[in-house]
Amino acid sequence: MPGIFTRGWHPATLTAFVAPLVAGRVLGLGAEQLAHAVGISASCHATLNAVLTEEVTMMKNTADPLAVQRGVLAALLAEKGFTGPAHVLDGNAGLVQVLGPAWQFDVVTEGLGRSWRITQSALKVFPSQALTQTPISALLDIVKENDVRPGDVAKVTVRTLARAVELLAGPGKYAPRSKETADRSLPYVMAAALVDREVTPRQFTEAKLADATIRAQLRKVEVIGDPEFESDFPLRQRTMVTVQTTDGRELTRQRDYPRGDPHDPLTDQEVEEKFDALAAPVMTQGARRRVKEAVWNVDGLSTVRELMNRLRVRRSTLR
Repeated sequence: MPGIFTRGWHPATLTAFVAPLVAGRVLGLGAEQLAHAVGISASCHATLNAVLTEEVTMMKNTADPLAVQRGVLAALLAEKGFTGPAHVLDGNAGLVQVLGPAWQFDVVTEGLGRSWRITQSALKVFPSQALTQTPISALLDIVKENDVRPGDVAKVTVRTLARAVELLAGPGKYAPRSKETADRSLPYVMAAALVDREVTPRQFTEAKLADATIRAQLRKVEVIGDPEFESDFPLRQRTMVTVQTTDGRELTRQRDYPRGDPHDPLTDQEVEEKFDALAAPVMTQGARRRVKEAVWNVDGLSTVRELMNRLRVRRSTLR
């Protein structure tokens, strides 16, 4: 503590420690081989937070996949007898020493076998950075409950975490030129939500990035960091959104959690709707239905290969 992200490293740095363990279990590696696999992967893959700076590039979306690729390669090498440093986590010049000093390792085993982390995980509703989720949720509450239209809005004030201001509201985030920058721009996603009353993959096309109506709303969005909100993080992601209308009204909504958080979970239907929105460009309706059937009944599958086979798409559908 503080977390790896605050120290300037992308979380994919930790993925390099985890991926070889998962791949190694799939390969049936023993404890010694697993230790070597982690040593191989973690000692040759670390990701700087530079991938998330002002003008975000395609590298943002490949940071974790590349770490997973490295982890799979490490497990395959360990299977063949290749060795790696066994104490890459807590040994001399290992992760703990390099990124120390304060670590809370008891969190890793807390409730092990009794409490399942997947039940405490959030599911993003919107295809944008995690700290945009609560502000978007709050704005959509206001817009839909009060039937607010873009022309009715004089100003949108977002009072949120200080880290959100730093990451998501710098000068470059008011003129995003790429999808990668737009989905990490709090002004852009708020403007898109105000205009379209949704934030889905459709809001990140080139046409939408250049949309004059959305661009006009960007100038109305002010993002302010609130130290009081920061003190609650990460237990809460408190955000207060205020919409000032052209006729003098102030419409305010505070949220402590975004939609999709365990405190405000999605319904099964909403989960399916998100899957359909993401998969429709590459999967037919019938193919998507078969995937959903497999996922909802995954505990009845004899092997995960059954699910993987249903996730295949025709190469001709990929763009």
